[in-house]
Amino acid sequence: MMNGSVLIKGGTIITVSDTDAIIAGDLLVRDGRIVAIGAVDQAADETIDARGCAVLPGFIQTHIHLCQTLFRGAADDLPLIDWLKQRVWPLEAAHTPESIRASARLGIAELIKGGTTCALTMETVNHTGEVFHAVEESGFRATVGKCMMDAGEDVPVALHEETETSINASLALLEEWHRRADGRIRYCFAPRFAISCTRTLLERVAQLARERGVLVHTHASENRTEIELVEQITGQRNIAYLNTVGLAAPHVALAHCVHLNDEELGILARTGTHVLHCPSSNLKLGSGIAPVAEMLERGISVSLGADGAPCNNRLDMFTEVRTAALLQKAQRGADALPARRMLRLATIAGARALGLQAEIGSLEVGKRADIMILNLERLHLMPRPDVISSIVYAAEASDVRDVLINGRVVLRDGELISMSEREVMSAARTQAELLFQRAAISGLRG
Repeated sequence: MMNGSVLIKGGTIITVSDTDAIIAGDLLVRDGRIVAIGAVDQAADETIDARGCAVLPGFIQTHIHLCQTLFRGAADDLPLIDWLKQRVWPLEAAHTPESIRASARLGIAELIKGGTTCALTMETVNHTGEVFHAVEESGFRATVGKCMMDAGEDVPVALHEETETSINASLALLEEWHRRADGRIRYCFAPRFAISCTRTLLERVAQLARERGVLVHTHASENRTEIELVEQITGQRNIAYLNTVGLAAPHVALAHCVHLNDEELGILARTGTHVLHCPSSNLKLGSGIAPVAEMLERGISVSLGADGAPCNNRLDMFTEVRTAALLQKAQRGADALPARRMLRLATIAGARALGLQAEIGSLEVGKRADIMILNLERLHLMPRPDVISSIVYAAEASDVRDVLINGRVVLRDGELISMSEREVMSAARTQAELLFQRAAISGLRG
């Protein structure tokens, strides 16, 4: 349907535009873009009845690890560094092209069914091309980066790279995939974090990202132990160190940023660096609660992500939106992060972090048609005196009925169109069993 037209009729259109307009009416998509909103009297190749539904921008998740979806349930109840060294790194090292592909497809299927139409993802060191193929075939929109690791203790041999090898592999993927599929697929540099990257690698990444005009996606200040290790290695706190190597800038996106001092908050605000908030992951790993309300007050860009399946364990943006709001209310009062602000963090703020705010993140004429249709006729959404509050605080992933990405219907009446759910689950089961056997981690079975 990419080159055709779709008419969405009779919905409650939540635009998330600058005016926050909510329009009762229709939305017309042609050749992948929104061409009309309101009362539309034109015919289309396909008509979707959206009566009783909210029509809103697809969610944009800005921190995901598709390569880790097969690890769901295999790394629970561990703090970050132990979680990495005991489970996640050994499992990533045991990946094959087949298991990476199955993991990515499982994650993408879950994301689409939950109304997420775009993600910023960090993969593992090897086989990232398989993730790009999965994104391309599924119709999903993603900015994908190969994980870069040329330092660190207890890193499995299969994940430890030479600096030049890591850079060359990243550049090769950039050349092959950046802006493919009508711009739906993009590349980013993805150094894992300061502990697992040399200063040389980080400085080269900063330089190359500026030269090539691409995003840098990394982790920072997630956990107190991590921060202590960075200080031992560099003599600086995380954000200050990243700033000295050129990785605090408008094209840099930092996942987590849970533990920041005043100087670091100032650096983020001054440099326009983006923060990727993952509330459920931060809670489950016992990392803490990021000062999101304070960041926003300082003008720092904040968007949302689920992180990976082994530290969440869902890739559900509805959970992240609700959890992020409730955490800040507990710390700052009931009026912190109201519903409309939260919906913006889940949509247009994510687009801004990716540099795609002119293309996606709101429903406006001329923008790409990345759209979620949400069934409002549900017990837990009745009554709804304020539709946005109802969505933010009460809606669930299972309420998502239809999804369009780039104008193509990829979910219809709750059924995946661009992928076979049965095949995705079958491959995931088979590949997870083989992966656990290769990793040979005590206590894990297929």
